[in-house]
Amino acid sequence: MQGTVDGFSYGLVTPVVAYLMACLGGALGLRCTTRSLLVANTWRAGWLALGSAAIGSGIWTMHFIAMMGFSVEGVPIHYDMATTFASLGVAIVMVGVGVFIVGYKGATGPALFTGGTLTGLGVATMHYLGMAGMRLHGTIQYNIVTVAASVVIAMVAATLALWAAVQVRGILWSLGASLVMGLAVSGMHYMAMTGVSVHMENSTAGNPGGDAAAGIIAPMMIGPLCFLLLAGVVVMFDPLMVMGRPDWRDAQEAADHRGAAATPVPVARHGQSHRARRTLGRQERPRTPQDW
Repeated sequence: MQGTVDGFSYGLVTPVVAYLMACLGGALGLRCTTRSLLVANTWRAGWLALGSAAIGSGIWTMHFIAMMGFSVEGVPIHYDMATTFASLGVAIVMVGVGVFIVGYKGATGPALFTGGTLTGLGVATMHYLGMAGMRLHGTIQYNIVTVAASVVIAMVAATLALWAAVQVRGILWSLGASLVMGLAVSGMHYMAMTGVSVHMENSTAGNPGGDAAAGIIAPMMIGPLCFLLLAGVVVMFDPLMVMGRPDWRDAQEAADHRGAAATPVPVARHGQSHRARRTLGRQERPRTPQDW
C-alpha cells in the first residue's frame, strides 16, 4: 500500500528556514574562498578548509531542516544518527575537494568541470545518504528521472558556486551569489523529494528504530549552527574578507602611475630627432604585466 507523502507538514516554515541556512553557509563559504585568494599560500589551505566546512554545513543543515517537514500519513519517522552524521561528513569532504581544486587551479574549464562534478555528486550523495538514515515502517522508493534531474541540478549548482567563489568580488556580489546558490541547493532537494514514494508495510506497530526527529533536532543542529556562527564571526572581523580589495589590474595601474610620477621625465637634447624622443620615452615607460 502506498503511503500519503507530505513534504510541507509545517507549511512554508521549513522550506524558508532551510533556504536561509543554505544561503548563510554559501555566503560564508564564498567569502572564505575569496579570502584564500588574497593571502599567501601558507594560509590558503586554512581558508579553503573553512569555506568548505561552511558550505557543507549549510547544505546539510538545509537538508535536515527541510526533512523536518517530510511526513507520511500514519507512519512515524525516525532517524539513525550515525548515518545522518555520515551524510554531514560526506557533504563537507566533497565540497572541500571541489573548493580546493578551484582554489589552487583557478576558474579554468577543466578545474571547474572536475570540481563541480565531484562536488555535485557529493551533495547528491549527502542527500540520498541522509534519506537512507530514515527509519519507518515502509520502503522508500525513488523515481529514476527525478533522481537523475536532482543530480544534474546539484552538479550545475556546484559548478556555478565554485565559479562564483573565485570570480565574485565585493560583499554585495557575494551575497547575491549566495542567494542564487541557496535557491539552487533547495531546488535540488525538493526536486529529489518530488520523486519519493513510500510503500507501507502491513504492520506499523512498534518502534521502527532510530530516534524521533523531535528528540534529536536540537543535538543535530547545535554543532553545525555553532560552527556557522563562528565562521560568521571570523568573516565579520576580517576587514579584507568583508571589503575585498581592488582588482589586480587596478592595483597595477595605480602602481604604474606612482612609478611614473616618481620617475623623472627624460629631456630631449637640442637637435634630437622626433623619432629618437619617442624611442627614449618608450624606454623609460614602466613595465606592466602585458610586457611580461
